[in-house]
Order: sequence, then C-alpha cells, then structure tokens
Amino acid sequence: MSIDRRKMIVDAAAKSFALFGYKATTMDQVAKIANVGKGTIYTFFSNKEELFQEIMKSLLTEMKQVAEAALDPNLTFFDNLNRVLHRLLDFREQHELAIKLSQEVRDIGTQMAQEGLQLIEKSVIGYIRQQVQKAIDKGEIKPCDPELTAFVMLKLYMALAADWRKTHEPLDKDRVAELLCFYLKEGLAPA
Repeated sequence: MSIDRRKMIVDAAAKSFALFGYKATTMDQVAKIANVGKGTIYTFFSNKEELFQEIMKSLLTEMKQVAEAALDPNLTFFDNLNRVLHRLLDFREQHELAIKLSQEVRDIGTQMAQEGLQLIEKSVIGYIRQQVQKAIDKGEIKPCDPELTAFVMLKLYMALAADWRKTHEPLDKDRVAELLCFYLKEGLAPA
C-alpha cells in the first residue's frame, strides 16, 4: 500500500511541477492532487527539493530509454548521433515538465528549475560522451576529448534544430542531419 501512495505522490508532484513550475508548486498542492494528507508526503520525502529530484531522476531514465531505442547497430556513428539527438529534442519539446522548466528559467530564473535543466543537459552530454568513446574505440572517429566533443555536438545540434528557427526558416530533420554531418564529419577545410 505504501508503495502505491509513494507513486501517487510522485505522479501528483510531476503533474504539479509540469502545470505550475517548480516555484509555484507547494506540498499542499501535491497533497491535494494525490488525495493524501500533507503529512503522508513527508513520510516519503523530507522536502520539495527531494521530491523534485525524484521526478528528475525518472525523467532522465525515460530520456535514456528514448536514446537507447533510437540507436541502430547497423548505422554509422553520425547517423545514430542524429537519430538520438532528434528523438531527445522531440522528447524534451513534448515533455510537459521540461517545457515548464524552460519557461520558468526564462521568465523568473528559478534556481531549482535551472538546476533541473542543467541536469538534463549534463545527462544528455554524458550519454553522447559514451557513444563518442565507443566510436573512438571502434576507429569510426578520430581520437578526441569525448566530453568536450559531446558538448560541441549537442550545442551544434541544438543551434541547428532549435535556435536557428528563432530568426530563420526552420531546418527540417534531413537538413539538420546533413549539416551536422558536414560540420562534424567533413569539416570546412577543402579536400
């Protein structure tokens, strides 16, 4: 029974954080949504931060599953990179909590919301870093700093897929893949 209550609380908190953001979510709201007494929440979580961290942990697990599902062992490193980044960007744009955290950081700069977004980015970079290291080990790409390379790959992808469209005609999925391959695989130097 207590496991069910804990899950009800986590689900209610996720809903509240997604609807109202981190700052505006209260333990009273979570208790009301979960249909439990506020004291029941404190039997599982000592504070709002701990509850938020539990939800972020679930979000990151879900993101990793999305990334793993995108990998195809028959594709090249760059094709897989594009597939994974595209699916993760879609996931982030469709996931209510990630959207709300982005809005909250932009609008009021809440520290915990900012930390949540940083945790998402760090997790994605960590995942890409592992894939970069595997590609180095297989000889698919040149030796490089996997962490720095993962950071650059994510930022370039985000710039092409999301930031570009703020001031230009959006690039479709194939064009983003083509540009990512051009800049990262082929480079700018003439052949």
